[in-house]
Amino acid sequence: MRLLVIEDEVKLAQYLHKGLSENGHVVDLAHDGIEGRRLATGGDYDLVLLDVMLPGVDGFGVLGAMRQQGRKTPVLMLTARDKVEDRVRGLEGGADDYLVKPFAFSELLARVGALLRRGNGSSAAAQATELRLGDLELDLVARRATRAGQRLDLTAKEFNLLALLLRRRGQILSRTTLAEQVWDMNFDSDTNVVEVAVRRLRAKLDDPFPAKLLHTVRGMGYVLEERDT
Repeated sequence: MRLLVIEDEVKLAQYLHKGLSENGHVVDLAHDGIEGRRLATGGDYDLVLLDVMLPGVDGFGVLGAMRQQGRKTPVLMLTARDKVEDRVRGLEGGADDYLVKPFAFSELLARVGALLRRGNGSSAAAQATELRLGDLELDLVARRATRAGQRLDLTAKEFNLLALLLRRRGQILSRTTLAEQVWDMNFDSDTNVVEVAVRRLRAKLDDPFPAKLLHTVRGMGYVLEERDT
């Protein structure tokens, strides 16, 4: 999906660009309302993440220009303002959702996913209650994982980690993405919790079986996929 992030806080904009790109999206950035309005009204985007307090033209002005032009692109407004009247103004102006800063990236990602599914129809992977890859099966309702018919004794975090990897099978997920989505940790954390969890998960998921599913991609992250031996 192609996303537009209009955010004047450079560090936050770069953080969003990094996280969203790692989750498979193509992301354009604008750091002021004038440039943001130009891109939002002239580009072809699946979603716009729009800050309210912008130099040049504020977020409400950008949103108004989009809707006046007839563009129905979903808009997620981001703001430090938490007053009800500000949220109402944005929603009445045509915004599809509203997220108050500071926010967890995992929540933003969930809202982005919901808006994209709303616009494009729910994907089977997003709605499935059972996930499979080869002889690996996950029952998301019963929270049961089995491989080759054998129950995998996973902790809650290990199950969540495996479910994320399985939903995104074939995609390389960075340490940043895993830390934020499974542990809700800041992207610049120095902890090795991800590496430890992956090592423990691999011991249960792969070590007892000849075919390995969880792979490390040096310098990039981890991927769950079947590979020819």
